Order: sequence, then C-alpha cells, then structure tokens
Amino acid sequence: MKSHFWYTKRQRNGILFLTGILVLMQFLLHFSDFTRGHFQQEDDKTFAILQKRLDSMKKAEMDSTRSKIYPFNPNFITDFKAYQLGLSIEEADRLFRYRKQGKYINSADEFQELTLANDSLMKIISPHFKFPEWTRKNWKPETRATSQNPATDKSHTEIKDLNLVTAQELTQIDGVDERLAKRIVAYRTKLKGFFYEAQLFEVYYLKKEVGRRILEKYEILQRPRIDKTNINTASFKEILKIPYLDYELTRKIFEYKKENLEFSDLEELKKIDSFPLDKFDRITVYLSAQ
Repeated sequence: MKSHFWYTKRQRNGILFLTGILVLMQFLLHFSDFTRGHFQQEDDKTFAILQKRLDSMKKAEMDSTRSKIYPFNPNFITDFKAYQLGLSIEEADRLFRYRKQGKYINSADEFQELTLANDSLMKIISPHFKFPEWTRKNWKPETRATSQNPATDKSHTEIKDLNLVTAQELTQIDGVDERLAKRIVAYRTKLKGFFYEAQLFEVYYLKKEVGRRILEKYEILQRPRIDKTNINTASFKEILKIPYLDYELTRKIFEYKKENLEFSDLEELKKIDSFPLDKFDRITVYLSAQ
C-alpha cells in the first residue's frame, strides 16, 4: 500500500471520481426497483392499450366494409361475388344451376330456400337484395297491368313475343325512337334471338325504365333454336363468332385446349383466367363440349 500523498494529483482525482461513481451506484441500487415484475406489469398495461386500439380499428374497418355493400340482384352474382357475400361453394352452385335453367328467384325467402344459406348470413346480406320487376319468374301477363281501367288492363294482358316484335312496333312504346328500335332488333339478330329477357338490357343506350316498359308488353314466349358449336372441334374463327367472346378470350380458350387436349365439360371455362363468370350462362347457350 502506498501513501495517498505518493500519488500525483491526477491519480488522486481519478481515485476520488471512481469512489463517487461507486457511491452513486450503491444509492441507485438501494432506492430503485429493478425487478422484472415491475417492468412486466408496465409492458402488460401497454400491450392491453395497444390491443384495445387494434380491436377498435378492426371493428371500424369491418363496419366500413359492410356499409359499402350496394343493392344488387342476387340472380346475377358471380363466383367472386358469392365468395364476398360468404356463400359456400355448394350454396353458390345451387344458385348457378338454377339460373342455368333460365329461372329466376324473386325474394330473399326463395334465395334461402334454394341455396340453403343459414339464417345469420341471410340477416346480413338479404337487406341488400334488389329484385327488378322484369326478373320475376312468377310475373304473369294478367298481373302486369297497373291501371284500374278494365279497357287498359286488357291491352296489358296481350303479351307478344320479344323475339318476333318488329322495330316499328317497338317505336310505339314510350321512350323508344326509330334508332333505338333498330338497335334492339339488330342486337337480337346478332344473338340469334333473345334467350334471356335480361339480354334486352345489353342494348346500347337503352335506359332501364324503357327496357321495363318494353317487357311489360313483350316477353320471350319461345326461345330461339340455336345450333351449338362444339368447342373441342370448332376453329378459331368459329369460336370468335360466338356472342360475348372477343379475340383475347378466344385465344385463352384455345390455349386451355392446347394444355388440356379438350374440354370435358363447359364448366371448365370458369377455370380460364379473366373469364366473364356473369356471362357464363349466356355464352354456353352457343357452345357444347361433345
């Protein structure tokens, strides 16, 4: 041991500074709580606050998503729309098979009876159902008359075939001028006849209210006879002539055939990328896989 005074002034200051640090550390250890439980408790409180905020944000997002559901006609939902609504594959397929027969549902009860969707799901989606009058399968000619005058009621019951009406006859309907009447007849010719009444609304610049007035006097009394094109043996040009099929979609159909040799069933069309599922029932009117 050396005497304190044998050290230089700089060394003595260093010893003093070190001693001060040791005293300060002892003071902190004595008066501060560094136990894990203390910090764990604070972490739990912070986590609980963050979790509560996260749950609140999720709920707000779900409410926002639900509020963006606009009224829609369940007769024309696609596979993707059915998935968004929460329908299972089996439930959606029941609806698609029914629609493929050219039939319509006209109420939420019929929708549930057909698809077998559960009550909790129906409670969420049924308020958004919208059924236009022209999609009602039980719409009888005698029930379409709205006038209380028997004379006018009689005229409303005289329903004619939409596939036989002439352009001149169409101009007698309010809202249908000569150009629109010619477009309707030309589009009917392009389709080889209307197979579904909904196809009328595909005519360019035809307002929905005008279309409904047409369907009050004309409906499909007899569907057209269409010679189906075999999708497995037809040429590119023959498939391209099919209504609703453009060049790009025709190309994808032939690419699918090249990879899979042939279509065993027209349902395979739904596997093609960007295939218009909402038009599947209309496209398959012109096609066969045999």
